[in-house]
Amino acid sequence: MKIDSIQSGIVLDHIKAGKSMQIYKYLGLDDLDCSVAIIKSASSNKMGKKDIIKIADNMDLNLDVLGYIDPDITVCYIRDGKIVEKKHLELPEKIVNIVHCKNPRCITSVEQDLDQVFKLTDRENRVYRCAYCESKKSEY
Repeated sequence: MKIDSIQSGIVLDHIKAGKSMQIYKYLGLDDLDCSVAIIKSASSNKMGKKDIIKIADNMDLNLDVLGYIDPDITVCYIRDGKIVEKKHLELPEKIVNIVHCKNPRCITSVEQDLDQVFKLTDRENRVYRCAYCESKKSEY
């Protein structure tokens, strides 16, 4: 299969195989009025298999969402067919309105306008805890 390069836009590379559809949903890529290519289970010397997303437009990406779903993603910004900037992600220290607290006693269950805030408490095990009630949210 041949997937052409893009002249201007963003390439999300080194996505764990099978995670591209979650990223597509969380970033709202279905709302864009441009070409979006999802390559699933592409061969990779480094990872074995990986997913790739190519977006033929520049947009503001929520890097916290990407880092939370898969901190090994590489974000490449393309202009005139060349990579002009490359970002390597990591787990964000705090995530806001990405996941919801499951604790029925948490204030976020009652106060609908309150942001859902989780803080990274264990980087090695990818554990986040609700900033309000300390409920645990394990790996995505």
